[in-house]
Amino acid sequence: MKRTLTFLVLGLLCITAFAQWKPAGEKIKTAWAEKIDVNNVLPEYPRPIMERGDGQNMNGLWEYAITKTGAAQPENFDGEILVPFAVESSLSGVQKTLGAENELWYKRSFTIPSTWKGKTILLHFGAVDWKSDIWINGIKVGTHKGGYTPFSFNVTPFLNKSGEQEVVVKVWDPSDKGYQPRGKQVSKPEGIWYTPVSGIWQTVWLEPVAEKYIETVRTTPDIDNQRVTVELITKNTAYADVYEVLVMDGNKQVASAKASTCQALEIPIPEAKLWDTENPFLYDLKIKLMSDGKVVDAVDSYFAMRKISTKRDENGIVRLQLNNKDQFQFGPLDQGWWPDGLYTAPSDEALKYDIQKTKDFGFNMIRKHVKVEPARWYTHCDKMGMLVWQDMPSGDRSPRWQNHEYFTGTELIRSDESEANYRAEWKGIMDYLYSNPSIVCWVPFNEAWGQFKTEEIAEWTKAYDPSRLVNPASGGNFYTTGDMLDLHNYPGPGMYLYDAQRATVLGEYGGIGLALEGHLWATDRNWGYVQFKNSKEVTDEYVKYGEELYKMIKAGFSAGVYTQTTDVEGEINGLMTYDRKVIKLEEDRLRKMNQKIVNALNE
Repeated sequence: MKRTLTFLVLGLLCITAFAQWKPAGEKIKTAWAEKIDVNNVLPEYPRPIMERGDGQNMNGLWEYAITKTGAAQPENFDGEILVPFAVESSLSGVQKTLGAENELWYKRSFTIPSTWKGKTILLHFGAVDWKSDIWINGIKVGTHKGGYTPFSFNVTPFLNKSGEQEVVVKVWDPSDKGYQPRGKQVSKPEGIWYTPVSGIWQTVWLEPVAEKYIETVRTTPDIDNQRVTVELITKNTAYADVYEVLVMDGNKQVASAKASTCQALEIPIPEAKLWDTENPFLYDLKIKLMSDGKVVDAVDSYFAMRKISTKRDENGIVRLQLNNKDQFQFGPLDQGWWPDGLYTAPSDEALKYDIQKTKDFGFNMIRKHVKVEPARWYTHCDKMGMLVWQDMPSGDRSPRWQNHEYFTGTELIRSDESEANYRAEWKGIMDYLYSNPSIVCWVPFNEAWGQFKTEEIAEWTKAYDPSRLVNPASGGNFYTTGDMLDLHNYPGPGMYLYDAQRATVLGEYGGIGLALEGHLWATDRNWGYVQFKNSKEVTDEYVKYGEELYKMIKAGFSAGVYTQTTDVEGEINGLMTYDRKVIKLEEDRLRKMNQKIVNALNE
């Protein structure tokens, strides 16, 4: 079921603000940016892996102010900002750089519907970059560190009995001046490094729940034993509280089971319909939480019966397998940036578009590069049958990078605070995305960016989630740990190392550039690994590299990643322009080449 959250309307204030708000700056924008309605921003239900029937969207115009770090809450605010777009973005209406020396303040009022009386009220944030402090009616209720994971607070005790409520959010984000995970954000963008993203950048929403409620649903499929394990994380429940799970195939009930909330359920799924890239079948879950025989909470979820693994083929090459069958995984490096919203897509339609075009191009995988997306992005992948390699956003600093041999240097030694932050956020990301079947591989490090304790982190990642593969160090520094050896080579594919014990993959190659006038973020500093003058030339080069990769599959490559889905700021090596208005390659030839590569192990 497609659900949206009701918007809180601020009457005349909103109407006046709507007349005043407009995108900031003069840089290129997507077509979706032209349809922005400040009273209806990203209204879709933000957490489709666990849906309830009620909630209120807090996206829209908030007051904002920028003060020096450590200053008190300002009495007067600077203007209005459109949430959930980062303050540096055009769609925020502000487009100002925050920096480590400043803090960003948000404020808005809201009301609680009378129908929520007696309920526990949760205030959810999809993501806020980086450190956030939250006040309700002048009372500080919580702090969160981490730019990529959702968080929430029970605000019930701090609400006024009636009338208007006030929420204030303070954000500090040091970008590349700090140790925290930040991906491609830098204070001085150039080349492969992009504009900082600070503040609220995913949906904010209110949700009413009972005193006892479901926090998380975790599902683990096991196709070999024809069962799925369902585990709940609940709040305020007792040993005697029970949950019931119904497994549905459309309107048909497949299975049902009950357990105490402190117990996991192993539910048989006989003659299971398997999820794969061509037939991404999803089972629905209906879950009820019961206390003293009464239903106190209910959520809808879903899961897929699928397995990801590796196995040596008849030639001794370790291959990636989906559902116990060899499969060559091939897709683009996907940065998830937008010229108007930066980290935030201007609409759900836009968010889905990139995945759909990737599918149309004939790919079966996406490598989500040093960024984590909103929950809806992963649900779109689940529904479309798109495999996802999920990177940990990089942070801290880089040690020496060796990418043509196994690492012989000394690894980065992070501070205790930096290491603890990395571990907490990486665990949080895996917890957040654990139940999405599209995710088949975790990537803790990329090209030595902030890389430390590689073997320990890779082994911990695998132990924490043994149901997925671990790509320990995409592009180096290499250790004999995890499930694969991941080479990077530009511009064409190259196999300069091979691991007979793990899968050998080409984690990045390509970067073929084409600058199209009228679709450029910057007109004077565009960059690609190689550059051509028209679509035919770029397509010819793409096909040439594709044929080279195809031959290397027989020699030992088990996956490949092409750079990249779209242009991003000064990088003009995308399959599409940054504004998504032009597909830069000849699409029929692109798809034909990609399908040849994807099907290479099925011949």
